[in-house]
Amino acid sequence: MVLLRRDDIDIGQICDSGQCFRMENMGGGRFSMVAGDHYLEIEQNKKGLLFRCEEETFESIWKDYFDLDTDYQSIRKKIDSGDSYLARAAEFGKGIRILRQDLWEMVITFIISQQNHIKRIRRIIGLLCEKYGERRRCPESSQGDRRFYDTFPGPERLAAAGLEELRECNLGYRARYVKETAEQILKGDVILEEIAGLEYPAAKQELLRCCGVGSKVADCICLFGLHMLQAFPVDTHIRQILALHYPEGFPFDRYQGYEGVFQQYLFYFDLFGEKGGAARDIS
Repeated sequence: MVLLRRDDIDIGQICDSGQCFRMENMGGGRFSMVAGDHYLEIEQNKKGLLFRCEEETFESIWKDYFDLDTDYQSIRKKIDSGDSYLARAAEFGKGIRILRQDLWEMVITFIISQQNHIKRIRRIIGLLCEKYGERRRCPESSQGDRRFYDTFPGPERLAAAGLEELRECNLGYRARYVKETAEQILKGDVILEEIAGLEYPAAKQELLRCCGVGSKVADCICLFGLHMLQAFPVDTHIRQILALHYPEGFPFDRYQGYEGVFQQYLFYFDLFGEKGGAARDIS
């Protein structure tokens, strides 16, 4: 077990922030999650964060995954004192961190996210993993009722799946996007390892070659799958925020290099702080 006595991270906020969809709120400050083929349970209370894993596993996987070495407080200090809306949003969502997630998983996840809401995205990804992933036993350190979990399926499994089979996972029209993107990667038409070594503009351009990936989805993949913090996905929520609170344009120059962090604060605040519509469309 690893106990972190920190108050600058809120697992509940991260769970609901629209960047990861395999994290589950178990109640009572307890959360379970699957990242790639790894399973973890976390407890958060007044004492801090309890990671139910070996210290070696925490150091090699979860410390980096939760971006624990980045000083988000210093990022928030960049906020213009005259920008009361962004200041409120950042204060409201200050427990959010940008997770360092698997690139392949984020490609498929955000293809699925189009014209969708968080609850439904979770359900679809759960069905995909149950049907095409590998079943693994939860670590002995687990405390919940769950004994097994399913890994995220690789491109081989999704490329080999039939369209009707994929649609049974509630993918709808996105089934073709998922299958064809998996095929592109298997054929080498899109090489994720090479994309990971590119700068943000070039990486985004390459991701746009994936079937069903537009500008917003490519930015989500860059932000959450490549940890390119300058990516600033613009969905319906962000577009409305910009029109209402930044009619003369968002001050990107001031926040250069961290635009995506502020996007998350704005998105989360709009979702839960201002209007509280937890099941609203995130496209």
